[in-house]
Amino acid sequence: MKVMVIVKASADSEAGAMPGGQLLADMGRFNEELIKAGILVVAEGLHPSSKGVRIRFSGSDRSVIDGPFAETKELVAGFWLWQVESMDEAIAWARRCPNPMPGVESELEIRPVFDVEAFANCDPTGKNRARERQLRAELEAAQ
Repeated sequence: MKVMVIVKASADSEAGAMPGGQLLADMGRFNEELIKAGILVVAEGLHPSSKGVRIRFSGSDRSVIDGPFAETKELVAGFWLWQVESMDEAIAWARRCPNPMPGVESELEIRPVFDVEAFANCDPTGKNRARERQLRAELEAAQ
C-alpha cells in the first residue's frame, strides 16, 4: 500500500525558517533508512504558504487566493510517499522519524493513497482505469 506522510506546518516553518544542520543530518539518516528498506518513494519539503496560492472552485468559476493562509496547524510543511505493507508498518516507521519541528509539539499525518483499482465501481467499463495505467506507465518511462 502507498501512504502519504504529511508533515504539519509550524509557526516557524510558515515564517520561512529553515531547519538546522542537526535536523537535516537526522532527517538525511532517516531518509537513508527508508531508502534501504525500499519504503521511500519521494520526500519533499514545501515553501511556506505565503509563497503559495489556492484555486477556489465555485461551479464553473475559478478564483485565485494568494497565501499566506490562516490556521498554521492545518497547513503542510512537507511530505513523503512511502510504499509499505500495512498502516502498522507506516506507523512504525513514523515513530522512528526525528521530530520535524524541533522545539515545538509537531505532528505527522499518515493517509493511504488510492490505487487505480479503488475506482472500479466508478468506472464500470474500465476505460478510465486503463487510461490511468497507461499514463502512469508513460510517466514512469519518462523518468
